[in-house]
Amino acid sequence: MAVAGLSLLASGDSTYHRNILATLGDAFMGLLKEFRDFALRGNVIDMAVGVIIGGAFGKIVNSFVSDILMPPLGRIVGSLDFKRLNVRLFTESELAQAIAEGKVDKTATIEAIQKAGLPVFAYGAFLTNVIDFLMMAVCVFIMVKAIQMARERLETKKEEVTPTVPEDVKVLREIRDLLAKR
Repeated sequence: MAVAGLSLLASGDSTYHRNILATLGDAFMGLLKEFRDFALRGNVIDMAVGVIIGGAFGKIVNSFVSDILMPPLGRIVGSLDFKRLNVRLFTESELAQAIAEGKVDKTATIEAIQKAGLPVFAYGAFLTNVIDFLMMAVCVFIMVKAIQMARERLETKKEEVTPTVPEDVKVLREIRDLLAKR
């Protein structure tokens, strides 16, 4: 029945159906044109480039935090890997049962213990993510500040370049303009 309805719409047997199809087609084409105009606007392209660069920049900051900042900080705190800091919320008997069932072994990582369904308060991973965020925020703040300073310098230079016309030249121009009108 639905297919027959579609074929009736597509065949254009009635003026009413043709008008509906034309209206839908016009609406779709208008929407498509609007989207094209939006997507090709300069700001959207700039934003897309910013997102791509931001993703790469995020990897750099993440590497900085994980590979450069956290190891010395971990050495000071006493744990070389912050991501391993945790509080186990399960009993030894629950761990023994998971080991007996083959879900984990005695040297299991936090991820393996969590996959086995044992509760772990993994605050080290959270701390690492907070530090990642703070480093990213500081870097973005520094970049925005640098861009603002550069813009201010450019605006100051533009203002300095604008020549000031001496008062006597202004008066002579006014006299010239008045004589030209006569």
